[in-house]
Amino acid sequence: MAGFGQRVPALVDIAMVAHPSVTLFVDLSEGDGLVYNAHGRRERGSVVVGLLPGNLRISGRTAEAGQCLQIRLSPVVAAAVLSASTELVGTVVSLEDVWGRDAGRAEDRLRAATSWDERFTIAADVLGRRLDARPPLDPEIAAAWWRMLTSRGQVRVDSLANEVGWSRKRLWSRFRSQIGLTPKRAAQLVRFDHAAHLLAAGDATARVAAASGYVDQSHLHREVKAFTGVTPTAVAAAPWLAIDDVAWPTSLADLPPSPSPSAFRQVPAR
Repeated sequence: MAGFGQRVPALVDIAMVAHPSVTLFVDLSEGDGLVYNAHGRRERGSVVVGLLPGNLRISGRTAEAGQCLQIRLSPVVAAAVLSASTELVGTVVSLEDVWGRDAGRAEDRLRAATSWDERFTIAADVLGRRLDARPPLDPEIAAAWWRMLTSRGQVRVDSLANEVGWSRKRLWSRFRSQIGLTPKRAAQLVRFDHAAHLLAAGDATARVAAASGYVDQSHLHREVKAFTGVTPTAVAAAPWLAIDDVAWPTSLADLPPSPSPSAFRQVPAR
């Protein structure tokens, strides 16, 4: 999770870089709120951004004391919390369309909170209550996704199938039906995310390409353009990447066994 605060009115116009998660933006601002544009579709207020939203831009004028809570969910968790996460791939929809009246109730609780720590606690409670007793995804799919993350997208589909004990065809079919992407495309997204963060850290393009498993700089450039519509240089300057190490634990090993306020840290207002 990450909390964003704006102390004075300001114009906003930024592009969101693709991330291997389903993202919730809970708009806690006064007034009309921000506008999310993706594939010609416009949504205002609190939204859910599915995997691979394409050229998504966030724009508008924030009111004084404008605030927004960003929550990133792995596709495995999103399937339980959002129920229809596969239908969200490639698009952005209103949180109310996904959660119904519960969206408004959650917003009211979050607005009434007096600190970010309290908001993180409330958000963790809201998400926890929506988790089913048993995750709807096959454990093999969850294991395959975890393997993609730990390998930073540099794993072959054949190897994944062997590890989970399925045929390549079965893994391909089940993964796509439950995550919304093919295993190959999901691994490409994870690999791109790793490369994007290296770019944001200031690494040279050639070094990033080699470290991320791309054939060469041209291959990296094509992949970045395909995922974001912009160049590697533009991706390196994306504000969403700069906050990740602050908003999230620095490694998966740092995650507590269950959601707790200590797992989430406030991002300073920028």
